[in-house]
Amino acid sequence: MSADQLKELLPFLHDPNPQVRQIALSNLLGQTPKGSPHREIFFTGLRAGGLQQAQDNEVIHDLKLLCRDTLVRTLLDLAQGNDPKSLTLYFPVQSQSGTSPAPVPYPSAEPRSVEALPLLLDAFIQGAAADEIEDKDKRPRKANLHFLSSVFANLTTAPVGRMFFLTPRTSDPLKADGDLEYPLTKLLVFTEHKDTIRRGGVASTLKNCAFYVQSHRALLLPESERVAVSPSTVEASGMEILPYLLLPLAGPEEFDLEDQELLPPALQFLPPTKRRESDPVLRLTHVETLLLLCTTRWAREYLRKNGVYEIVRALHENEQVDKISEHIERLVNFLKRDEGPETEADDVLGATETIEAIQMEDPVDEDSRIEEI
Repeated sequence: MSADQLKELLPFLHDPNPQVRQIALSNLLGQTPKGSPHREIFFTGLRAGGLQQAQDNEVIHDLKLLCRDTLVRTLLDLAQGNDPKSLTLYFPVQSQSGTSPAPVPYPSAEPRSVEALPLLLDAFIQGAAADEIEDKDKRPRKANLHFLSSVFANLTTAPVGRMFFLTPRTSDPLKADGDLEYPLTKLLVFTEHKDTIRRGGVASTLKNCAFYVQSHRALLLPESERVAVSPSTVEASGMEILPYLLLPLAGPEEFDLEDQELLPPALQFLPPTKRRESDPVLRLTHVETLLLLCTTRWAREYLRKNGVYEIVRALHENEQVDKISEHIERLVNFLKRDEGPETEADDVLGATETIEAIQMEDPVDEDSRIEEI
């Protein structure tokens, strides 16, 4: 096809009909690699100037959306076969891995399909113990699987990925009944894991889930309270993520007894050996998550009553990175401002401004701005 003919397909990349979008994409995909004869059609209209970030043109914007939606969706829809009587328990279904060897022993029961993502989440949790067990034969997983935290972080840049972690399901993916829990709760204990990749991916996953304002009550409420995340009406125990956000930001400082009582129990009377998160990117990520949680008055009041100001005040006194200090000051402004009817009415506007400000610095989620409010 000529360059002019290919250009005629570009508007169809954002056609409302998904089949039309896929047909256009399949015809244009061959021109995306470097060296393709008509690759320049994708770069017409790119803009950048001065100190501003380069802005994508509409075509690249559409391609990014298509790639993101296709790859999130692919993993979320991925399934594995399961046979309870088999020693291996899981096996790839033929349509997904026709070249894989047959499982031994071969499943004798009627196979059923189970979602792969909950299995990956459980594998990630089991992998954390791999480095602690010297005998490799006794390890639940042969590898530590730290990299999966980055997969979860990438998934939650899209709304459909966030909703997997924010929708209650049974803790055992092989059982249809049992107590329900939010999958995100399985990741919380890793915000202070020794491996930077693991705790970094988990921190980003928490931040991405906090973009969804409707989840804030479920994110903050304790396990003793049951709550649903709209639009779902299914309730599960609160996730109580606040201690896991504050612990990486807390140092060895001593607080007055009055301030100590405000802190979550896990942060009271920390030992003098306590050290803050050493990676400035991760410290910033946690502060940004707290900022996102400040976008509703209910959440702001909750943060005030649970010692957030006391922790970030001490953090600010010791922070050496200007960008993090600026975000802390913005967080403090939210926490210390007077509340009234006008501030509650401004919640939607404030949420929009806060989310957009963070997304401008972290543009990976730039296509979800409007639908989150």
